[in-house]
Amino acid sequence: MSACIDCHCHISAEDFDKDVEEVIECSKKAGLLALLAVAEHSGEFEKIISLSQRFPGFIFPCLGVHPVQEVSPGHQRGASPQDLDGALPIIEKYKDQLVAIGEVGLDFTPRYVSSETDKENQRLVLIRQAQIAKELDLPLNVHSRSAGRPTIHLLKEQGVEKALLHAFDGKPSVAMEGVKAGYFFSIPPSIIRSEQKQKLVKQLPLENICLETDSPALGPEKQVRNEPKNIHISAEYISKIKGVSVEKVMELTTQNALRLFPKMKLSSNSD
Repeated sequence: MSACIDCHCHISAEDFDKDVEEVIECSKKAGLLALLAVAEHSGEFEKIISLSQRFPGFIFPCLGVHPVQEVSPGHQRGASPQDLDGALPIIEKYKDQLVAIGEVGLDFTPRYVSSETDKENQRLVLIRQAQIAKELDLPLNVHSRSAGRPTIHLLKEQGVEKALLHAFDGKPSVAMEGVKAGYFFSIPPSIIRSEQKQKLVKQLPLENICLETDSPALGPEKQVRNEPKNIHISAEYISKIKGVSVEKVMELTTQNALRLFPKMKLSSNSD
């Protein structure tokens, strides 16, 4: 079986607390070589680092502040520069173990942004983290919901050369601006129920595509916990759209991931 890499996954989510061993085991059996564990806020940084130490050479840590922050269960707001206060010292502490800064980006969904100030705050948070990524020579793992064009423009403005745009929800023409800048786009299993993602894959060159699950979200079925083992669903659907073999998709997307995240050192025995 060909192997692949899950470039964007929330393995530190509470949804996996009870059975993380089993979830990892199943994902290895499904041919997963590695997964990138992304963060949303500084409160889960230590958990991600400890998971990467518990599953060395398989779980790789990305730390960053997401553009949407939870204030209390069910109540969220856009990120602001203060959210970086608790995060930056921990990123500094673990900088040598990181493979990327993420999940970072912009989210202009109306319920999170009610003013230009909210958007500006998110921009400041992204700019600061883009600077850190450059200083550490790390790529960015990027969220851009309802903000595809502004996100790509800001990354280019900031001179970002290495970025993964996860589950991009913008127009294919906007994504192609990212392709021109050398950015990669990762595709989740929800592609099987998303016409927008299908159109996106049609346009994107395979040389710029990576695989992701975004577990526990964006699975093949709505409201059902997604797992890294579902990565093959993305690969199969991409192969159908592109008219190439699943093996070819897995091989190319793995090469792309290793090129984008060179600090990812896979364990030699991925049994």
